Amino acid sequence: MSLAAIILTYNEEQHIARCITSLKDLVDEIYIIDSFSKDNTVEIAKELGTKVFQNPWVNYATQFNWALENCNITSDWVWRIDADEYADEALIANLKQQLPTVGKEVTGIYVRRGIVFLDRLLQYGTWAPRWNLKIFRHQVGSCENRWMDEHIILSHGETIQVEGCQIDANLNDFTWWTDKHNHYATREMVDMLSIKYQLGSQKEVESKIFGTSEQRKRFMKMKYANIPLFVRPFLNFVYRYIFRLGFLDGKPGFIWHVLQGFWYRYLVDAKLYELNRRFNKDETAIKAYLKETYFN
Repeated sequence: MSLAAIILTYNEEQHIARCITSLKDLVDEIYIIDSFSKDNTVEIAKELGTKVFQNPWVNYATQFNWALENCNITSDWVWRIDADEYADEALIANLKQQLPTVGKEVTGIYVRRGIVFLDRLLQYGTWAPRWNLKIFRHQVGSCENRWMDEHIILSHGETIQVEGCQIDANLNDFTWWTDKHNHYATREMVDMLSIKYQLGSQKEVESKIFGTSEQRKRFMKMKYANIPLFVRPFLNFVYRYIFRLGFLDGKPGFIWHVLQGFWYRYLVDAKLYELNRRFNKDETAIKAYLKETYFN
């Protein structure tokens, strides 16, 4: 069984070698889809023997699906992994052992994704390494066309779980982090409004409280969207930090939950409020703006 990895990049010279090196003992092909980086990302990737393509950035889903359609992938399986992530030794070892024995009925593989923040692997506040569909049979999976919170969807087949961890450990500073989440907040705003107004692709992960991890996450997001603006960031922080024991991750956990669980969510609401105010809550005008700007 052959395996290809797709990595989307833009100015990832700090991370790209680590990511590629973690995959080398298992992956047969590595495709870098670069959005015209201004640093040494492309040079490093080429030196490490990957296949590098460049394509203008629209959003994650569009870029990932472009890769599936244009990279002439020859492997049986595809692995979705970000440049600031890497596979730990346990995951590589388990995939080596189990992938060759997977039955034809299996078309997707779940692995655990963990987040390292300030050198600490988060374990509480709903951020313990959790199952994500990251590996799928070529031509069976694609990325749902959303501006944020996009997941892999399969056209058919069953899924299995393989132990080990795909670790997100970004090395950039807080200035970079806040800038990134400012852009994320705009995308999150668009995504929430696209759900409200039924814009964009209809081929999406189903919302189910007792479904897969993606389905449960989508269910919670739909419920979150119905809570009043500016109230829900407070509730989100209290739920994750207090009731889901986020405080047990120490000072890194506190900083994470304040920034990601409260500040970021509050910024999304502020952007929603600003847009509603700009168009005097005229839903027809808001939908027209979204279609012209983001769904053209």
